[in-house]
Amino acid sequence: MNLGFYIIMAAQFFSALADNALLIAAIAMLRDIHSPAMYEPMLKLFFTLSYVVLAAFVGAFADSMAKGRVMFISNAIKIAGCLLLLFATVPEVGHLGIDGHAAVLLAYAVVGLGAAAYSPAKYGILTEYLPHDKLVLANGWIEGLTVTAIILGTVLGGVLINPVVSGHLLRIDLPGIETSIDTPAEMAMLVISFLYVIAAIFNLYIPDTGVDHRPLHKHPLYLLREFGHCVRLLWRDKLGQISLAVTTLFWGAGATLQFIVLKWADSALGLSLDKATVLQGVVAIGIAAGAVAAARAVALDKSVKVLPVGIAMGLVVMGMVLVTRLPLALLMMLIVGALAGYFVVPMNALLQHRGHILMGAGHSIAVQNFNENASILVMLGVYALLIHLDLSVNAVILLFGAFVSLTMLLVRLWHRRNMREHGEELAYLLEAAKSVNAAR
Repeated sequence: MNLGFYIIMAAQFFSALADNALLIAAIAMLRDIHSPAMYEPMLKLFFTLSYVVLAAFVGAFADSMAKGRVMFISNAIKIAGCLLLLFATVPEVGHLGIDGHAAVLLAYAVVGLGAAAYSPAKYGILTEYLPHDKLVLANGWIEGLTVTAIILGTVLGGVLINPVVSGHLLRIDLPGIETSIDTPAEMAMLVISFLYVIAAIFNLYIPDTGVDHRPLHKHPLYLLREFGHCVRLLWRDKLGQISLAVTTLFWGAGATLQFIVLKWADSALGLSLDKATVLQGVVAIGIAAGAVAAARAVALDKSVKVLPVGIAMGLVVMGMVLVTRLPLALLMMLIVGALAGYFVVPMNALLQHRGHILMGAGHSIAVQNFNENASILVMLGVYALLIHLDLSVNAVILLFGAFVSLTMLLVRLWHRRNMREHGEELAYLLEAAKSVNAAR
């Protein structure tokens, strides 16, 4: 790999690192202003909204100019959102008729807008920049860096809001500069904004791939119709619909589990927010381990055989209600992550294969992002409602685990019905997947 590839990876790493640290800092800010508990999952909901609303347009935007430039603009939007979070709770915002709780959500939504625009560019640039024989290796780097950024970003967010660390940072006094930063969450926001700046600097040095860029279509309705056609195409495909259903469930469940773990760590283990983030990091480690195991053990044409693992994951999650000690909690989070990584990676590979065959990689990623983030919106909305109704965390865990297991069971039955009714067609498609896997 040449220098340009490592610049791309560095830009993606720092941006993802900041994204994951920022969520923890934003939760801490909501707790500082004593927001109702339901506001915490709403953070992710507001962040994800842009992925769904703009799904038909961000791909076209990413293809309209150099990917490095798109990534720079997107990171600039994230920086703006991060700075807005810094001032979300100042009295002047209240004078505008916006309370602090809503201001935090709206500022975080701006960061989500930048992330939605960033996503198709970060996935598309490798295809433009690298020869085909290096794409598998490059995607391995992406997956590794993404998981690393999730782990380190989550832990970094916890470290930055730790009273000891934030106390040292708050005591730093720059001559001639007076700020209104006086809480750990606000200091964390400032540090995280510098991470976005570092990512933006790397964006400036991403080499131009020389690919011709298509101007944005002048008629948004055309983009909407084209996107709607792609959505229908993938959901009607007998393999695509199964893999899309699984990944859609996974991302919705994963986003919800982030907040369930934090609340459970507080009520069952007595952990503060900065310490509870370690549990999220352990889940990410488990996902990485499960992904590696699946990559070595599960061939593309055998992907659907991992569906029972998803059922098992839901049952293990339900066992969280029996855990009250930290060592066992860490082990359980590791197991949950490993099961999740083992069943979602083969499904994701199968989905990418079918999407590429049916409509091309770019449109396939857009459809996948739309469905997965719509799932996040729905599941987080339901979770926020349950918290608003003051349901106990154990009841939420049992409902969540049962839902995951039951849904995965229904998907498995759905696939079996497809096999009965379209056995020859599916056998041909799986054989084609086997040929692709062998070629790789």
